[in-house]
Amino acid sequence: IQLTNLIFHHNQDITHYFFIRVELILIMFRISNVALALVVAGMSVKNTSFAFSPMASTTSTAFGISRASSSSPSTAPCDNVSFPFLVTNNDVTTTNCKKRQMQLFMATADEAAAVPSKLVRKPESAVEITLTAPGTATKAAYDKVCAEVSKTISIPGFRKGAKIPPAVIENAMSAKGGRNSLRTQAIQALLNQLLEPALKEEHNLEPIGQPKLVAPVEELAQSFKPGESIEMVVVCDVWPDISWSTVEGKEKPYYGLKASYTRNPFNQARFDQAMKDLAERYAVTEAAPEGKELAMGDSCIVDMTGFMAGEDGKTKGDPLPDAASGDDVEIVLGEGRYMNGLVEGLVGAKVGETRTVYVSFPNGLRDKTLAGKKAVFDVTVKEASIRTVPEIDDELAQRIRPGLDAEGIKNELRKAVDEQDSGEWIEARNKALSKALAEVMDVEVPDTLVTNQAREKYAQMMAEFRTQGMDDEEIKKLITPENFQKYKNIQKQDIVDDFKTSMAADEIARLEGIEVPAYQIDEQLEAVKKEANGEDLGDENMLRTKIESTIMRRMVFDFLAENAELDVQYEEEKFDEELLEKLAKETMEREAKDLKA
Repeated sequence: IQLTNLIFHHNQDITHYFFIRVELILIMFRISNVALALVVAGMSVKNTSFAFSPMASTTSTAFGISRASSSSPSTAPCDNVSFPFLVTNNDVTTTNCKKRQMQLFMATADEAAAVPSKLVRKPESAVEITLTAPGTATKAAYDKVCAEVSKTISIPGFRKGAKIPPAVIENAMSAKGGRNSLRTQAIQALLNQLLEPALKEEHNLEPIGQPKLVAPVEELAQSFKPGESIEMVVVCDVWPDISWSTVEGKEKPYYGLKASYTRNPFNQARFDQAMKDLAERYAVTEAAPEGKELAMGDSCIVDMTGFMAGEDGKTKGDPLPDAASGDDVEIVLGEGRYMNGLVEGLVGAKVGETRTVYVSFPNGLRDKTLAGKKAVFDVTVKEASIRTVPEIDDELAQRIRPGLDAEGIKNELRKAVDEQDSGEWIEARNKALSKALAEVMDVEVPDTLVTNQAREKYAQMMAEFRTQGMDDEEIKKLITPENFQKYKNIQKQDIVDDFKTSMAADEIARLEGIEVPAYQIDEQLEAVKKEANGEDLGDENMLRTKIESTIMRRMVFDFLAENAELDVQYEEEKFDEELLEKLAKETMEREAKDLKA
């Protein structure tokens, strides 16, 4: 961070510093993205005057960038403000940060604030603001800078810390190439005092990024005269506002969005199985009449003793582990419930009868010593019951959950089944909704946000090159201001579109009161930690914010989909016949070689 601050503050040739920093980035992969983004930022900073940092109280987190409430504290603490145009000298110390945060103008503060600023809107959510500092304010700022510098500078004939006339200080600094340093520092102090209150309090705007003086500071310093008023014109990006269109006949502009997308057909087979499984859970049993033969759909209580099967699949071998056998085991006679052959071997059996049943264990069995093997079971039927599976009607729905009807059950199951396949089509749906959303809202995206996001993506790309085995020296060659600008131009439209969508989602969540339950964030956080398997995931609070933002966006788009007019085009899954034929041919050739061997 200190290295990056040097780059920002002094605007030096950053190549040497960046190469040092990139070594850390390539080693510390998990925390490198932000660091690399900062250093890349340093490569393209020109004539930067000062920066606004994020505030604590937020109302929007589009792109993970926080927008603060108007009542938040200052966004430009001294440590986060850089003035690369300042002339520096080993014998000169800039105004102490903490003191500079105190009231600068003393009794003239009200007078300074009374001079209204002038604001002109610019494209891409930028503004040009003209600040006027009255003569009393320029004199106070200049005198304060001189008083601070006189405490540190050494001038023959004056003891250190003595009060030195400003003209003497300027002459001493001029000899070292910094004649206008006092004036530039005074301008800096004035801007720190005037800019943010003007934007936030006069114009109700949230500044972001790095404001720039329109006129070079050297030019302002030459015309700066303590005791005379001065005009400073600054260009600054501000947080954008969403403007919604008025849609005739719609309560809210984002209701009834019209969108079309293509997806795979609804999985009817899975839905039918889910309905069947639900009904099975509420099956009613009654004791079977004496002498009744077991049929499909019935249930029974049995004792089972198992043995490994011989080569012929029928001869009894070694006893199976206790876990594979057991007493008083309930078996429901239904297809696909148990190992192959068990249910079929019990059909027609009666209570008190012992049958020898030949089975095959599933290949996917956890116990790999039994997976895919054949076995023989002696099964004694102890009890038999007739099962009646109810239809899913309103009566059953009331048993499942009071107030629910049959249609409600079907809708819930249909939604649950569809969500299982959502990964295949949800992106297409959200993309279509985003396009429709863009037609009813407008927001200008500041270049600051575009640049920040491009830097992060650029950093991630460099890190990926490293993980793919690219040599560090080759990566260094790619990291240039020119390459970054080309990358930014390519990515700009996608970044703008994504930001608009993110900001709209945040605004809709606020308007509709959509909130992410804390337990969902906790569950996702634990899942991410488990998947990381002990690896450092960085700042947990930042990770929680990203998880919350992701879940929130999904909830908002589900809300939009429920209130939209969606035209869904279903298409059958297409198979690559040529690929299938090629695979089949390769399989046959491989089997033929195995037979010859």
